[in-house]
Amino acid sequence: MKKLIYKFTSVLMAVVVLLTTMSFSVDMHYCGDMLVDFSIVEQVKSCGMEKAKTDCDNLNITQKSCCTDTQLIIEGAENLKVSFDQLSFDQQIFITSFTYSYLNLFKGIDSNKISFKDYAPPFVKQDVQVLHQTFLI
Repeated sequence: MKKLIYKFTSVLMAVVVLLTTMSFSVDMHYCGDMLVDFSIVEQVKSCGMEKAKTDCDNLNITQKSCCTDTQLIIEGAENLKVSFDQLSFDQQIFITSFTYSYLNLFKGIDSNKISFKDYAPPFVKQDVQVLHQTFLI
């Protein structure tokens, strides 16, 4: 259960970071006060009523359309994108030395190395099996 909670929170945090750094726009088309169409990916399709109507007698007089197009632009956070060139020289040295020392912590140990090879076994003063008269047959 604990692993499931950790996985869920890590995915949730990744989605939050993705959504806060991403910019997108929402296009909406209104006819009067009613929302007719909205789109996140492409331009909205109009209903065809937004064209100005002209009077048959006077071509100069036009009537305003009841349709409006609005666009909502949501900008992402740009302060999370820090490049290595924008850091000071001391910060660059610290990051490189920290990364180098951290990666060298996990170097593999030579598994063929036997640490007690050069040492002799301890000297036995008395034979314990003979002392206690316990023999394996």
